Order: sequence, then C-alpha cells, then structure tokens
Amino acid sequence: MATQTLDVEPIAGALGAEISGVDLSRELSNQTYDEIHQAFLDHLVIFFRDQTLTPQQQLAFGRRFGPPAVYPFVEGLPEAPEIFEILKVETDERNFGGAWHSDTSYQQRPPLGTMLYAHEVPTAGGDTMFANTYLAYETLSDGLKATLDGLTAINSAALADKGGRANLLKANTAMSHTQLDQADNLEAEHPVIRTHPETGRKSLYVNGIHTTRFKDWTVEESKPLLGYLSQHVTRPEFTCRFRWEPGSLAFWDNRCTQHFAVNDYTGARRRMHRLTIEGERPN
Repeated sequence: MATQTLDVEPIAGALGAEISGVDLSRELSNQTYDEIHQAFLDHLVIFFRDQTLTPQQQLAFGRRFGPPAVYPFVEGLPEAPEIFEILKVETDERNFGGAWHSDTSYQQRPPLGTMLYAHEVPTAGGDTMFANTYLAYETLSDGLKATLDGLTAINSAALADKGGRANLLKANTAMSHTQLDQADNLEAEHPVIRTHPETGRKSLYVNGIHTTRFKDWTVEESKPLLGYLSQHVTRPEFTCRFRWEPGSLAFWDNRCTQHFAVNDYTGARRRMHRLTIEGERPN
C-alpha cells in the first residue's frame, strides 16, 4: 500500500508490515508521522530496514508516540536511560524474551508499544515472531467470549514457575540487571479481554509468562483455561515472523500483540536497543 510519502508492504496475512521511504534519524513531518501511526494501528507491528540511529535519535522517534517508559529490571544506557541494551553473547544459552508474551503486563500501565533496534544479529537465526491478539479474541466461540468477558487476570513479574526472574535474567551474562529483588512485588490486575483505546477493537490479554491465574480462582483452577488461551493466541495463522538485519527497527503495539524472540543462534552474538512507550491502564 502506497501512502502519500511512504510504501507500506504487509509481510503476512495476520499482521506486520514493512515501511520504506523514511529516514527515522531525521525529524518527521506531521504527515509522515500520521502515516506511520496509521500503519501501526492497521498492521499492529511495523518494520523499518536500513536505519542508522543513535540512541538519542531512537528516543526522538519514540517520543512522537508518547513519553518513554523505563524497564524496571535492566539498567538503561548512560546517554539514554530510557533505552536498554539486550545482549546475548556467544557463551549465553538463554535469550531475553524467549517465550510468547506481551511486555510487562505485571505493571499497572503496561507499555503502549515497544521499539527494538538491531545493532548486531546472527548470520542466521534470532528472528522475532508476533501474534495478533485481536484475531485470537475474534475467533473464540461466543460461549467462551461470554465466560472471559467478566474475568480479571493476575499478572506477576516473579516468573516463579520459570525458576524466578533473577535466574532467568542473569543467564544473559553481559546485561546489567537491577532491582531483581523487587520482581516478586510487582503484580497487576487487568481484564482478560481488553479494548484498544484507539481502535475500539477487543483483544485477548493473557500470556503464558506473566499471567498466573484469574482473580478469585486458584492457580490450579486457572491452569487449564490459561493453557488453552496461551496456545490459541499463537496459532500459526495469527502470526508473522521477522528476520533481523543490522539497522532494522521493529515497533509493535503491545496492547494487541504478543511476541517471541526465537533462541536458535547458540554460539552467536545478538545486540539490540529496546525502548518502550508509556501506555494506559487496560480496560
């Protein structure tokens, strides 16, 4: 699809589009920003190739969409504290973000969206997958929609069933972690079905990492339904897959997507800069 100034090419049927014809290191005109914003809403995750961005330039682009949010568990860059580096070195076995999730749903106001910019990537592997949670909701039966409509999900930062957040994050030996002792204290309640504040569409808002149970249900009672929903969200027809190159930037709508960083590049190095944009309390 050609807009007035940009080329927007979908990469899959469910979600995702590559945008060309823009240099994100430059100040964007209002028209160009409006076209990018509309593509973001239409395609849920947008990708840009061949960008050369300093942290300050990435931050300036992000600020067009809203105030930056600070990730609680990794130290930011000295020159741009709102951005932190995701680094997996050759000797690391685990990666950062290696399971389906939406970002920091354990916060009272999870991010509107996340921008990830690639500095170093493996020759092969290290892709990121994305899932459309609008479609996940819309394809549920009417009966299950009615059951979920009144439910609230409890979301936790602890990652207790994964061995704890501290153990997982420390597996990335080259990253600078902070406040890991606070992970058990970060918890938020959000509706299982949330309504997007800009599009008005409903989406399924639970994920396999952070959602621990339904409010007023036990963990054991919640497991079967949460397990089903987590598998349903990631059906292949709801997903797309992005292959990174140095200079690629992805920006996903955290309100209606999940993502998964594929860990298939053992022995190789991958270095990215991540910035999140402040969001609202889910409704």
